[in-house]
Amino acid sequence: MTTPLHSTLKRALTIEGREYVVMLTEANIKLTLKGKRNGVELAWAQLVNGEAALAVALHASVGAFAAREEKPPTVKPPAAKLKRKKRSPRKR
Repeated sequence: MTTPLHSTLKRALTIEGREYVVMLTEANIKLTLKGKRNGVELAWAQLVNGEAALAVALHASVGAFAAREEKPPTVKPPAAKLKRKKRSPRKR
């Protein structure tokens, strides 16, 4: 006998070295990168219906995880130091 899903169930998993959080609710399943809010959300009805367009969109969204994480951090190059001319000592 199985237990009905009445409240949100959260689990952590690691896929290819990246940490994700899976949330199961009565209405949908959501997969997000750990520490992030936005992720891939799929309604159970859409999963059961087997909509082909949704599967394509899901794969594109999961690919977006990889694209977001692989961007190199933007680092500003250090400012060039200006060479100052040496002043001659003041005459009094």
